[in-house]
Amino acid sequence: MFVDNKILIGKSNEKELFILPNMANRHGLITGASGSGKTITLKVMAESFSSDGVPVFLADVKGDLAGMCTPGANNEKIQERLTKLGINDKFTFEAFPTVFWDVYGKSGHPIRTTVSNVGSTILSRMLGLSDAQAGVLAIAFKIAKDTNLELIDLKDLRLLLQHIGDNRSNFTLNYGNVSVQSIGGIQRSILMLQEQGGDYFFGEPSIDIKDFLKFDTENGFGNINILHAAELFKQPTLYSCFMLWILTYLNQNMPEVGDLDKPKMVFFFDEAHLLFDDMPKYMLTQVIQVVKLIRSKGIGLYFISQTPNDIPNDIQSQLGNRVQHTLRAYTPAEQKIVKAVASSFRPNPEFDTEEAILALGTGEALVTFLNEKGEPGIVEKVTVLPPQSQMGTIEDDVRNNVINNSRFKGKYDELIDRETAFEKIQAESMRIEEEQQQVENEMYNSNNTQSATPDNSGNGMFSSNSSNGGMYSMPNNTNNSNNTNNANTYNNNQSSNSNNSSNGRNVGSKTTTSKSKPKKKTKSSAEKAFTKVGNSALTSFGRKIGNDLFKKLFK
Repeated sequence: MFVDNKILIGKSNEKELFILPNMANRHGLITGASGSGKTITLKVMAESFSSDGVPVFLADVKGDLAGMCTPGANNEKIQERLTKLGINDKFTFEAFPTVFWDVYGKSGHPIRTTVSNVGSTILSRMLGLSDAQAGVLAIAFKIAKDTNLELIDLKDLRLLLQHIGDNRSNFTLNYGNVSVQSIGGIQRSILMLQEQGGDYFFGEPSIDIKDFLKFDTENGFGNINILHAAELFKQPTLYSCFMLWILTYLNQNMPEVGDLDKPKMVFFFDEAHLLFDDMPKYMLTQVIQVVKLIRSKGIGLYFISQTPNDIPNDIQSQLGNRVQHTLRAYTPAEQKIVKAVASSFRPNPEFDTEEAILALGTGEALVTFLNEKGEPGIVEKVTVLPPQSQMGTIEDDVRNNVINNSRFKGKYDELIDRETAFEKIQAESMRIEEEQQQVENEMYNSNNTQSATPDNSGNGMFSSNSSNGGMYSMPNNTNNSNNTNNANTYNNNQSSNSNNSSNGRNVGSKTTTSKSKPKKKTKSSAEKAFTKVGNSALTSFGRKIGNDLFKKLFK
Protein backbone atom coordinates (compact mmCIF):
# COMPACT_ATOMS: atom_id res chain seq x y z
CA MET A 1 0.00 0.00 0.00
CA PHE A 2 1.32 3.43 -0.95
CA VAL A 3 1.37 5.60 2.17
CA ASP A 4 3.16 8.93 2.77
CA ASN A 5 5.08 8.59 -0.52
CA LYS A 6 6.46 5.23 0.60
CA ILE A 7 5.58 1.65 -0.24
CA LEU A 8 4.26 -0.05 2.90
CA ILE A 9 4.87 -3.82 2.82
CA GLY A 10 4.14 -4.91 6.38
CA LYS A 11 4.26 -4.07 10.08
CA SER A 12 6.15 -5.45 13.05
CA ASN A 13 4.16 -4.49 16.14
CA GLU A 14 4.09 -0.72 15.75
CA LYS A 15 7.00 -0.55 13.33
CA GLU A 16 6.13 -0.07 9.64
CA LEU A 17 8.47 -1.47 6.97
CA PHE A 18 8.67 0.49 3.72
CA ILE A 19 10.42 0.32 0.39
CA LEU A 20 11.66 3.79 -0.46
CA PRO A 21 10.69 4.68 -4.06
CA ASN A 22 14.12 6.20 -4.80
CA MET A 23 15.71 2.89 -3.74
CA ALA A 24 13.26 0.65 -5.59
CA ASN A 25 15.45 0.43 -8.69
CA ARG A 26 18.15 -1.26 -6.57
CA HIS A 27 16.22 -4.47 -7.29
CA GLY A 28 14.77 -7.03 -4.92
CA LEU A 29 14.06 -10.67 -4.09
CA ILE A 30 10.98 -12.52 -2.83
CA THR A 31 11.59 -16.12 -1.73
CA GLY A 32 9.81 -18.79 0.26
CA ALA A 33 8.36 -22.27 0.12
CA SER A 34 5.20 -23.03 -1.86
CA GLY A 35 2.13 -21.64 -0.13
CA SER A 36 4.08 -19.32 2.14
CA GLY A 37 2.62 -16.09 0.71
CA LYS A 38 5.00 -15.02 -2.09
CA THR A 39 2.14 -14.22 -4.49
CA ILE A 40 0.40 -11.96 -1.93
CA THR A 41 3.65 -10.08 -1.35
CA LEU A 42 4.12 -9.66 -5.09
CA LYS A 43 0.57 -8.26 -5.43
CA VAL A 44 1.04 -5.82 -2.55
CA MET A 45 4.27 -4.54 -4.11
CA ALA A 46 2.78 -4.26 -7.62
CA GLU A 47 -0.32 -2.39 -6.35
CA SER A 48 1.84 0.01 -4.35
CA PHE A 49 4.12 0.80 -7.28
CA SER A 50 1.05 1.37 -9.47
CA SER A 51 -0.39 3.77 -6.86
CA ASP A 52 2.89 5.69 -7.00
CA GLY A 53 2.50 6.08 -10.78
CA VAL A 54 5.10 3.42 -11.63
CA PRO A 55 4.16 0.95 -14.43
CA VAL A 56 4.65 -2.72 -13.62
CA PHE A 57 5.25 -5.82 -15.74
CA LEU A 58 4.73 -9.30 -14.32
CA ALA A 59 3.91 -12.82 -15.48
CA ASP A 60 0.82 -14.62 -14.20
CA VAL A 61 1.74 -18.31 -14.36
CA LYS A 62 -1.23 -19.56 -12.31
CA GLY A 63 -3.94 -17.06 -13.23
CA ASP A 64 -4.28 -15.71 -9.68
CA LEU A 65 -2.83 -12.25 -10.38
CA ALA A 66 -5.55 -11.23 -12.83
CA GLY A 67 -7.78 -10.00 -9.98
CA MET A 68 -5.85 -6.72 -9.85
CA CYS A 69 -8.34 -5.31 -12.34
CA THR A 70 -11.16 -5.74 -9.76
CA PRO A 71 -11.55 -4.25 -6.25
CA GLY A 72 -11.08 -6.68 -3.41
CA ALA A 73 -13.77 -7.60 -0.90
CA ASN A 74 -13.62 -7.77 2.85
CA ASN A 75 -13.87 -11.06 4.67
CA GLU A 76 -13.16 -12.43 8.13
CA LYS A 77 -9.48 -13.24 7.51
CA ILE A 78 -8.71 -9.91 5.85
CA GLN A 79 -10.50 -8.00 8.60
CA GLU A 80 -8.55 -9.90 11.24
CA ARG A 81 -5.26 -8.99 9.56
CA LEU A 82 -6.21 -5.34 9.13
CA THR A 83 -7.10 -5.13 12.82
CA LYS A 84 -3.84 -6.79 13.81
CA LEU A 85 -1.90 -4.30 11.68
CA GLY A 86 -3.93 -1.35 12.93
CA ILE A 87 -4.53 0.12 9.46
CA ASN A 88 -8.34 -0.07 9.18
CA ASP A 89 -8.54 3.69 8.72
CA LYS A 90 -5.93 3.76 5.94
CA PHE A 91 -6.79 0.63 3.97
CA THR A 92 -9.20 0.75 1.01
CA PHE A 93 -10.22 -1.84 -1.57
CA GLU A 94 -9.75 -0.72 -5.16
CA ALA A 95 -9.01 -1.84 -8.71
CA PHE A 96 -5.85 -0.97 -10.59
CA PRO A 97 -5.36 -0.13 -14.30
CA THR A 98 -4.57 -3.49 -15.86
CA VAL A 99 -3.46 -4.52 -19.34
CA PHE A 100 -3.58 -8.21 -20.23
CA TRP A 101 -1.03 -9.64 -22.65
CA ASP A 102 -0.76 -13.15 -24.05
CA VAL A 103 1.82 -14.63 -26.44
CA TYR A 104 -0.93 -16.81 -27.91
CA GLY A 105 -3.39 -13.93 -28.19
CA LYS A 106 -6.20 -15.77 -26.37
CA SER A 107 -6.34 -14.21 -22.89
CA GLY A 108 -4.78 -10.84 -23.68
CA HIS A 109 -3.45 -8.62 -26.43
CA PRO A 110 -0.98 -10.48 -28.68
CA ILE A 111 2.63 -9.80 -27.81
CA ARG A 112 5.09 -10.46 -30.62
CA THR A 113 8.57 -9.61 -31.69
CA THR A 114 10.78 -10.41 -34.68
CA VAL A 115 13.43 -13.09 -34.97
CA SER A 116 16.03 -10.37 -35.53
CA ASN A 117 15.05 -8.56 -32.33
CA VAL A 118 15.39 -11.70 -30.23
CA GLY A 119 18.89 -12.31 -31.58
CA SER A 120 20.88 -15.49 -32.03
CA THR A 121 21.98 -15.80 -28.37
CA ILE A 122 18.52 -16.00 -26.78
CA LEU A 123 17.11 -17.92 -29.75
CA SER A 124 19.87 -20.53 -29.42
CA ARG A 125 18.82 -21.15 -25.82
CA MET A 126 15.18 -21.17 -26.82
CA LEU A 127 15.94 -23.86 -29.41
CA GLY A 128 18.26 -25.83 -27.12
CA LEU A 129 21.15 -25.74 -29.60
CA SER A 130 24.63 -27.14 -29.14
CA ASP A 131 27.65 -24.83 -29.30
CA ALA A 132 28.32 -25.77 -32.93
CA GLN A 133 24.69 -25.20 -33.91
CA ALA A 134 24.61 -21.89 -32.03
CA GLY A 135 27.67 -20.82 -34.04
CA VAL A 136 25.93 -21.63 -37.33
CA LEU A 137 22.84 -19.71 -36.19
CA ALA A 138 25.03 -16.69 -35.41
CA ILE A 139 26.47 -16.94 -38.95
CA ALA A 140 22.94 -17.00 -40.38
CA PHE A 141 22.03 -13.81 -38.49
CA LYS A 142 25.20 -12.11 -39.73
CA ILE A 143 24.52 -13.12 -43.35
CA ALA A 144 20.96 -11.82 -43.06
CA LYS A 145 22.24 -8.49 -41.76
CA ASP A 146 24.93 -8.16 -44.44
CA THR A 147 22.51 -9.00 -47.28
CA ASN A 148 19.60 -6.88 -45.96
CA LEU A 149 17.33 -9.90 -45.39
CA GLU A 150 14.81 -9.16 -42.64
CA LEU A 151 14.17 -12.08 -40.29
CA ILE A 152 10.66 -11.48 -39.00
CA ASP A 153 9.18 -14.91 -38.36
CA LEU A 154 10.34 -18.52 -38.27
CA LYS A 155 9.63 -19.20 -41.93
CA ASP A 156 12.13 -16.45 -42.81
CA LEU A 157 14.76 -18.14 -40.68
CA ARG A 158 14.05 -21.62 -42.03
CA LEU A 159 14.35 -20.59 -45.69
CA LEU A 160 17.50 -18.57 -44.96
CA LEU A 161 19.12 -21.63 -43.36
CA GLN A 162 18.17 -23.72 -46.39
CA HIS A 163 19.63 -21.08 -48.70
CA ILE A 164 22.88 -21.03 -46.70
CA GLY A 165 23.07 -24.82 -46.77
CA ASP A 166 22.60 -24.95 -50.55
CA ASN A 167 25.31 -22.31 -51.04
CA ARG A 168 27.55 -22.96 -48.05
CA SER A 169 30.73 -23.04 -50.16
CA ASN A 170 30.10 -19.39 -51.08
CA PHE A 171 29.94 -18.33 -47.40
CA THR A 172 32.74 -20.40 -45.83
CA LEU A 173 35.65 -18.02 -46.49
CA ASN A 174 33.86 -14.94 -45.15
CA TYR A 175 31.81 -16.40 -42.30
CA GLY A 176 33.30 -19.76 -41.33
CA ASN A 177 32.38 -23.40 -41.78
CA VAL A 178 28.71 -24.29 -42.09
CA SER A 179 27.86 -27.99 -41.89
CA VAL A 180 24.73 -29.58 -43.28
CA GLN A 181 24.38 -31.55 -40.05
CA SER A 182 24.24 -28.37 -37.95
CA ILE A 183 21.68 -26.78 -40.23
CA GLY A 184 19.59 -29.94 -40.09
CA GLY A 185 19.71 -29.90 -36.29
CA ILE A 186 18.61 -26.26 -36.18
CA GLN A 187 15.76 -26.91 -38.60
CA ARG A 188 14.55 -29.78 -36.41
CA SER A 189 14.63 -27.57 -33.31
CA ILE A 190 12.69 -24.84 -35.12
CA LEU A 191 10.00 -27.37 -36.03
CA MET A 192 9.74 -28.36 -32.38
CA LEU A 193 9.48 -24.71 -31.36
CA GLN A 194 6.69 -24.20 -33.87
CA GLU A 195 4.86 -27.17 -32.38
CA GLN A 196 5.10 -25.44 -28.98
CA GLY A 197 3.51 -22.28 -30.38
CA GLY A 198 6.64 -20.37 -31.36
CA ASP A 199 4.91 -19.05 -34.47
CA TYR A 200 2.64 -16.94 -32.25
CA PHE A 201 5.60 -15.16 -30.67
CA PHE A 202 7.47 -14.22 -33.86
CA GLY A 203 5.87 -11.78 -36.25
CA GLU A 204 4.61 -8.26 -36.77
CA PRO A 205 3.42 -5.86 -35.52
CA SER A 206 6.21 -6.13 -32.98
CA ILE A 207 5.50 -4.95 -29.45
CA ASP A 208 6.39 -1.33 -28.76
CA ILE A 209 8.26 -1.36 -25.47
CA LYS A 210 6.85 2.09 -24.68
CA ASP A 211 3.39 0.52 -24.33
CA PHE A 212 4.61 -1.08 -21.09
CA LEU A 213 5.29 2.37 -19.65
CA LYS A 214 1.77 3.84 -19.82
CA PHE A 215 -0.34 4.99 -16.90
CA ASP A 216 -3.96 5.80 -16.21
CA THR A 217 -4.72 9.37 -17.25
CA GLU A 218 -7.55 9.74 -14.71
CA ASN A 219 -5.85 8.82 -11.42
CA GLY A 220 -2.19 8.75 -12.49
CA PHE A 221 -1.74 5.10 -11.48
CA GLY A 222 0.84 3.14 -13.45
CA ASN A 223 -0.48 0.37 -15.65
CA ILE A 224 -0.03 -3.17 -14.33
CA ASN A 225 0.94 -5.20 -17.40
CA ILE A 226 0.04 -8.84 -16.77
CA LEU A 227 1.41 -11.49 -19.10
CA HIS A 228 -1.02 -14.40 -19.03
CA ALA A 229 1.53 -17.22 -18.90
CA ALA A 230 -0.55 -20.24 -17.91
CA GLU A 231 0.00 -21.83 -21.34
CA LEU A 232 3.45 -20.39 -21.91
CA PHE A 233 4.64 -21.76 -18.55
CA LYS A 234 3.99 -25.30 -19.80
CA GLN A 235 7.09 -24.76 -21.96
CA PRO A 236 9.56 -23.62 -19.26
CA THR A 237 12.43 -22.84 -21.63
CA LEU A 238 10.19 -20.78 -23.90
CA TYR A 239 8.79 -18.92 -20.89
CA SER A 240 12.18 -18.10 -19.39
CA CYS A 241 13.62 -17.04 -22.75
CA PHE A 242 10.64 -14.81 -23.40
CA MET A 243 11.08 -13.07 -20.05
CA LEU A 244 14.81 -12.80 -20.65
CA TRP A 245 14.16 -11.18 -24.03
CA ILE A 246 11.88 -8.55 -22.47
CA LEU A 247 14.52 -7.84 -19.84
CA THR A 248 17.24 -7.53 -22.47
CA TYR A 249 15.04 -5.47 -24.78
CA LEU A 250 14.27 -3.01 -21.99
CA ASN A 251 17.97 -2.62 -21.28
CA GLN A 252 18.78 -2.03 -24.94
CA ASN A 253 16.02 0.47 -25.67
CA MET A 254 15.57 2.48 -22.47
CA PRO A 255 17.68 5.64 -22.14
CA GLU A 256 20.11 6.30 -19.31
CA VAL A 257 18.40 8.31 -16.57
CA GLY A 258 20.54 7.72 -13.47
CA ASP A 259 18.94 7.74 -10.02
CA LEU A 260 15.36 9.02 -9.96
CA ASP A 261 12.82 9.77 -7.26
CA LYS A 262 11.03 6.61 -8.34
CA PRO A 263 11.55 3.93 -11.02
CA LYS A 264 10.30 4.36 -14.55
CA MET A 265 9.15 0.72 -14.42
CA VAL A 266 9.30 -2.34 -12.14
CA PHE A 267 9.73 -5.82 -13.62
CA PHE A 268 8.75 -8.93 -11.62
CA PHE A 269 10.31 -12.23 -12.74
CA ASP A 270 8.26 -15.06 -11.23
CA GLU A 271 9.68 -18.62 -11.11
CA ALA A 272 13.11 -17.08 -11.67
CA HIS A 273 14.92 -20.39 -11.21
CA LEU A 274 13.79 -21.34 -14.73
CA LEU A 275 15.89 -18.53 -16.12
CA PHE A 276 19.12 -19.79 -14.58
CA ASP A 277 18.65 -23.57 -14.84
CA ASP A 278 21.35 -24.97 -17.16
CA MET A 279 22.17 -21.48 -18.41
CA PRO A 280 25.46 -21.38 -20.36
CA LYS A 281 28.23 -19.43 -18.68
CA TYR A 282 28.53 -16.86 -21.47
CA MET A 283 24.80 -16.11 -21.26
CA LEU A 284 24.87 -15.88 -17.47
CA THR A 285 27.63 -13.30 -17.80
CA GLN A 286 25.37 -11.25 -20.08
CA VAL A 287 22.42 -11.48 -17.66
CA ILE A 288 24.59 -10.35 -14.75
CA GLN A 289 25.70 -7.39 -16.85
CA VAL A 290 22.08 -6.50 -17.65
CA VAL A 291 21.08 -6.64 -13.97
CA LYS A 292 23.95 -4.34 -13.07
CA LEU A 293 23.33 -1.80 -15.82
CA ILE A 294 19.54 -1.68 -16.09
CA ARG A 295 19.28 0.19 -12.76
CA SER A 296 20.65 3.28 -14.50
CA LYS A 297 17.79 2.98 -17.02
CA GLY A 298 15.29 3.47 -14.18
CA ILE A 299 14.17 -0.19 -14.17
CA GLY A 300 13.73 -2.13 -10.92
CA LEU A 301 13.98 -5.94 -11.08
CA TYR A 302 12.36 -8.23 -8.53
CA PHE A 303 13.00 -11.98 -8.73
CA ILE A 304 10.58 -14.48 -7.17
CA SER A 305 11.64 -18.04 -6.41
CA GLN A 306 11.58 -20.65 -3.63
CA THR A 307 15.08 -20.16 -2.21
CA PRO A 308 17.79 -17.55 -2.69
CA ASN A 309 20.06 -20.36 -3.90
CA ASP A 310 18.02 -20.38 -7.13
CA ILE A 311 19.62 -17.05 -7.98
CA PRO A 312 23.35 -16.85 -8.85
CA ASN A 313 25.50 -15.14 -6.21
CA ASP A 314 26.63 -12.38 -8.59
CA ILE A 315 22.99 -11.42 -9.10
CA GLN A 316 22.01 -11.82 -5.45
CA SER A 317 24.62 -9.23 -4.55
CA GLN A 318 22.66 -6.70 -6.65
CA LEU A 319 19.33 -7.28 -4.88
CA GLY A 320 18.94 -4.74 -2.06
CA ASN A 321 15.27 -5.14 -1.04
CA ARG A 322 14.46 -8.63 0.27
CA VAL A 323 11.41 -10.48 1.55
CA GLN A 324 11.96 -13.97 2.93
CA HIS A 325 8.95 -16.18 3.68
CA THR A 326 9.20 -19.45 5.53
CA LEU A 327 11.42 -22.31 4.36
CA ARG A 328 11.12 -25.99 5.17
CA ALA A 329 14.20 -27.92 6.23
CA TYR A 330 13.60 -31.65 6.44
CA THR A 331 16.95 -32.77 5.06
CA PRO A 332 20.57 -31.82 5.81
CA ALA A 333 20.78 -30.10 2.42
CA GLU A 334 17.70 -27.97 3.18
CA GLN A 335 19.02 -27.12 6.66
CA LYS A 336 22.25 -25.94 5.06
CA ILE A 337 20.24 -23.65 2.79
CA VAL A 338 18.40 -22.14 5.77
CA LYS A 339 21.70 -21.39 7.50
CA ALA A 340 23.02 -19.68 4.36
CA VAL A 341 19.85 -17.60 4.01
CA ALA A 342 19.95 -16.53 7.66
CA SER A 343 23.56 -15.43 7.36
CA SER A 344 22.70 -13.13 4.45
CA PHE A 345 20.63 -10.81 6.70
CA ARG A 346 21.89 -8.22 9.12
CA PRO A 347 21.09 -9.89 12.46
CA ASN A 348 18.45 -8.57 14.80
CA PRO A 349 19.32 -9.01 18.50
CA GLU A 350 15.64 -9.61 19.34
CA PHE A 351 15.43 -13.01 17.62
CA ASP A 352 17.45 -15.79 16.00
CA THR A 353 17.15 -15.37 12.24
CA GLU A 354 17.56 -19.06 11.40
CA GLU A 355 14.87 -20.14 13.86
CA ALA A 356 12.57 -17.35 12.68
CA ILE A 357 12.77 -18.48 9.05
CA LEU A 358 11.56 -21.95 10.02
CA ALA A 359 8.81 -20.64 12.34
CA LEU A 360 7.19 -18.07 10.01
CA GLY A 361 3.50 -18.52 9.33
CA THR A 362 1.60 -17.87 6.11
CA GLY A 363 1.59 -14.13 5.40
CA GLU A 364 4.59 -13.52 7.64
CA ALA A 365 8.08 -12.73 6.41
CA LEU A 366 11.55 -11.53 7.30
CA VAL A 367 12.32 -8.32 5.44
CA THR A 368 15.24 -5.99 4.92
CA PHE A 369 15.04 -2.85 2.78
CA LEU A 370 17.58 -0.21 1.80
CA ASN A 371 17.55 2.99 3.83
CA GLU A 372 18.11 6.55 2.56
CA LYS A 373 21.86 5.94 2.39
CA GLY A 374 21.45 2.76 0.38
CA GLU A 375 22.39 0.55 3.33
CA PRO A 376 20.49 -2.69 4.07
CA GLY A 377 18.43 -2.43 7.23
CA ILE A 378 18.39 -4.86 10.14
CA VAL A 379 16.18 -7.87 9.46
CA GLU A 380 12.64 -7.51 10.81
CA LYS A 381 9.85 -10.01 11.26
CA VAL A 382 6.62 -8.58 9.78
CA THR A 383 3.05 -9.42 8.88
CA VAL A 384 2.51 -8.60 5.21
CA LEU A 385 -0.44 -6.40 4.26
CA PRO A 386 -3.38 -7.93 2.35
CA PRO A 387 -3.83 -6.85 -1.28
CA GLN A 388 -6.33 -4.10 -2.08
CA SER A 389 -7.56 -5.83 -5.25
CA GLN A 390 -9.38 -9.12 -5.67
CA MET A 391 -7.53 -12.25 -4.66
CA GLY A 392 -7.65 -15.22 -7.04
CA THR A 393 -8.76 -15.62 -10.63
CA ILE A 394 -11.42 -13.71 -12.57
CA GLU A 395 -14.24 -14.73 -14.90
CA ASP A 396 -13.66 -14.71 -18.66
CA ASP A 397 -16.26 -11.99 -19.25
CA VAL A 398 -14.43 -9.69 -16.80
CA ARG A 399 -11.14 -10.32 -18.60
CA ASN A 400 -12.72 -9.76 -22.03
CA ASN A 401 -14.29 -6.51 -20.85
CA VAL A 402 -10.86 -5.22 -19.76
CA ILE A 403 -9.29 -6.28 -23.07
CA ASN A 404 -12.03 -4.73 -25.21
CA ASN A 405 -11.82 -1.41 -23.37
CA SER A 406 -8.04 -1.23 -23.48
CA ARG A 407 -6.27 1.52 -25.40
CA PHE A 408 -4.33 -1.23 -27.22
CA LYS A 409 -7.42 -2.92 -28.61
CA GLY A 410 -6.81 -3.46 -32.35
CA LYS A 411 -3.20 -2.31 -32.34
CA TYR A 412 -1.66 -5.78 -32.26
CA ASP A 413 -4.63 -7.96 -33.20
CA GLU A 414 -3.98 -8.44 -36.93
CA LEU A 415 -0.83 -10.26 -38.01
CA ILE A 416 1.09 -8.47 -40.79
CA ASP A 417 2.99 -10.56 -43.34
CA ARG A 418 4.99 -8.25 -45.59
CA GLU A 419 7.93 -8.92 -47.93
CA THR A 420 10.84 -10.19 -45.86
CA ALA A 421 13.64 -12.73 -46.21
CA PHE A 422 11.26 -15.55 -47.17
CA GLU A 423 9.73 -13.69 -50.10
CA LYS A 424 13.07 -12.27 -51.31
CA ILE A 425 14.88 -15.63 -51.30
CA GLN A 426 11.89 -17.31 -52.91
CA ALA A 427 11.74 -14.66 -55.66
CA GLU A 428 15.48 -15.03 -56.37
CA SER A 429 15.14 -18.81 -56.66
CA MET A 430 12.24 -18.43 -59.10
CA ARG A 431 14.26 -15.97 -61.19
CA ILE A 432 17.15 -18.43 -61.47
CA GLU A 433 14.79 -21.25 -62.42
CA GLU A 434 13.27 -19.11 -65.15
CA GLU A 435 16.73 -18.33 -66.54
CA GLN A 436 17.59 -22.02 -66.61
CA GLN A 437 14.31 -22.83 -68.35
CA GLN A 438 14.89 -20.10 -70.93
CA VAL A 439 18.36 -21.40 -71.81
CA GLU A 440 17.05 -24.97 -71.99
CA ASN A 441 14.33 -23.85 -74.39
CA GLU A 442 16.87 -22.00 -76.57
CA MET A 443 19.07 -25.07 -76.71
CA TYR A 444 16.14 -27.28 -77.60
CA ASN A 445 14.98 -24.94 -80.39
CA SER A 446 18.55 -24.69 -81.77
CA ASN A 447 18.89 -28.48 -82.00
CA ASN A 448 15.51 -28.84 -83.69
CA THR A 449 16.44 -26.20 -86.29
CA GLN A 450 19.72 -27.96 -87.15
CA SER A 451 18.03 -31.35 -87.35
CA ALA A 452 15.37 -30.05 -89.74
CA THR A 453 17.85 -28.50 -92.25
CA PRO A 454 18.35 -30.81 -95.37
CA ASP A 455 21.92 -31.76 -96.44
CA ASN A 456 22.12 -30.21 -99.95
CA SER A 457 25.58 -31.64 -100.57
CA GLY A 458 24.41 -35.17 -100.00
CA ASN A 459 27.53 -35.81 -97.94
CA GLY A 460 26.12 -35.96 -94.40
CA MET A 461 23.19 -35.98 -91.99
CA PHE A 462 23.51 -32.25 -91.23
CA SER A 463 24.55 -29.28 -93.34
CA SER A 464 26.02 -25.94 -92.34
CA ASN A 465 26.77 -22.67 -94.08
CA SER A 466 29.34 -21.71 -91.44
CA SER A 467 32.78 -21.09 -92.85
CA ASN A 468 34.38 -22.28 -89.63
CA GLY A 469 32.35 -25.44 -89.30
CA GLY A 470 30.83 -26.59 -86.00
CA MET A 471 30.00 -29.58 -83.92
CA TYR A 472 27.45 -30.69 -86.52
CA SER A 473 28.99 -29.11 -89.71
CA MET A 474 29.70 -31.21 -92.82
CA PRO A 475 31.59 -30.41 -96.07
CA ASN A 476 29.83 -27.93 -98.37
CA ASN A 477 29.36 -27.83 -102.16
CA THR A 478 32.49 -25.78 -102.85
CA ASN A 479 34.62 -28.83 -102.08
CA ASN A 480 32.92 -31.14 -104.62
CA SER A 481 36.02 -31.52 -106.79
CA ASN A 482 38.12 -32.56 -103.81
CA ASN A 483 35.38 -34.92 -102.77
CA THR A 484 35.45 -36.52 -106.26
CA ASN A 485 39.26 -37.03 -106.05
CA ASN A 486 38.93 -38.51 -102.61
CA ALA A 487 36.26 -40.85 -103.86
CA ASN A 488 38.53 -42.02 -106.74
CA THR A 489 41.41 -42.57 -104.36
CA TYR A 490 39.15 -44.59 -102.14
CA ASN A 491 37.99 -46.73 -105.10
CA ASN A 492 41.61 -47.40 -106.20
CA ASN A 493 42.53 -48.46 -102.70
CA GLN A 494 39.58 -50.76 -102.59
CA SER A 495 40.63 -52.30 -105.91
CA SER A 496 44.18 -52.76 -104.63
CA ASN A 497 42.94 -54.43 -101.51
CA SER A 498 40.84 -56.76 -103.60
CA ASN A 499 43.89 -57.81 -105.66
CA ASN A 500 46.02 -58.34 -102.61
CA SER A 501 43.32 -60.48 -101.14
CA SER A 502 43.23 -62.64 -104.28
CA ASN A 503 47.01 -63.23 -104.01
CA GLY A 504 46.59 -64.51 -100.49
CA ARG A 505 48.12 -61.44 -98.84
CA ASN A 506 45.56 -59.59 -96.66
CA VAL A 507 46.77 -56.01 -96.38
CA GLY A 508 43.60 -54.73 -94.70
CA SER A 509 41.53 -51.67 -95.36
CA LYS A 510 44.11 -49.08 -94.27
CA THR A 511 45.36 -46.58 -96.85
CA THR A 512 48.88 -45.28 -97.12
CA THR A 513 47.83 -41.66 -97.66
CA SER A 514 48.68 -39.19 -94.83
CA LYS A 515 45.89 -38.01 -92.57
CA SER A 516 45.12 -34.29 -92.41
CA LYS A 517 44.95 -32.66 -88.91
CA PRO A 518 41.28 -32.37 -87.88
CA LYS A 519 39.88 -28.92 -87.34
CA LYS A 520 39.11 -27.82 -83.76
CA LYS A 521 35.40 -27.94 -83.14
CA THR A 522 33.79 -24.64 -82.21
CA LYS A 523 30.73 -24.47 -79.93
CA SER A 524 27.59 -22.86 -81.25
CA SER A 525 26.24 -19.70 -79.60
CA ALA A 526 23.50 -21.66 -77.87
CA GLU A 527 26.07 -24.08 -76.42
CA LYS A 528 28.18 -21.17 -75.16
CA ALA A 529 25.19 -19.55 -73.48
CA PHE A 530 24.15 -22.77 -71.82
CA THR A 531 27.69 -23.49 -70.61
CA LYS A 532 27.93 -19.98 -69.16
CA VAL A 533 24.70 -20.36 -67.18
CA GLY A 534 25.55 -23.93 -66.21
CA ASN A 535 28.83 -22.77 -64.68
CA SER A 536 27.27 -19.75 -63.02
CA ALA A 537 27.95 -19.28 -59.32
CA LEU A 538 24.52 -17.83 -58.61
CA THR A 539 23.40 -20.95 -56.78
CA SER A 540 24.46 -24.57 -56.49
CA PHE A 541 20.94 -25.41 -57.58
CA GLY A 542 21.53 -23.60 -60.86
CA ARG A 543 24.91 -25.26 -61.36
CA LYS A 544 23.48 -28.70 -60.74
CA ILE A 545 20.68 -28.26 -63.29
CA GLY A 546 23.06 -26.76 -65.86
CA ASN A 547 25.76 -29.41 -65.50
CA ASP A 548 23.35 -32.36 -65.48
CA LEU A 549 21.56 -31.09 -68.58
CA PHE A 550 24.88 -30.38 -70.35
CA LYS A 551 26.08 -33.95 -69.71
CA LYS A 552 22.86 -35.43 -71.05
CA LEU A 553 22.87 -33.34 -74.25
CA PHE A 554 26.57 -33.25 -75.15
CA LYS A 555 28.10 -36.37 -73.60
